[in-house]
Amino acid sequence: MPVYAIFDIAVTDPERYEDYKKLAPPAIAAYGGKYLARGGQLDVLEGDWNPSRIVVLEFPTAEQAKAWIDSPEYREARALRHATATTNAILVEGL
Repeated sequence: MPVYAIFDIAVTDPERYEDYKKLAPPAIAAYGGKYLARGGQLDVLEGDWNPSRIVVLEFPTAEQAKAWIDSPEYREARALRHATATTNAILVEGL
């Protein structure tokens, strides 16, 4: 069953965050993940949530998504994201 990793990212260092955007895709792909949305235009439809940047990733399984986020391949990119942005993230099962 597919799962979706959804990130709400508030970038605090845009220049260095560009390096993150180069490092992350190969690690995501190595674990079967793919981008469905990556910082595109967004509109709040209800409520008071005001996200900065939304990223949606699809993985074939929850196990692959969890393996990716803690993987050696993603370690450098993850540390860079933590240094250049604040993040809220969830993993949700698809249908």
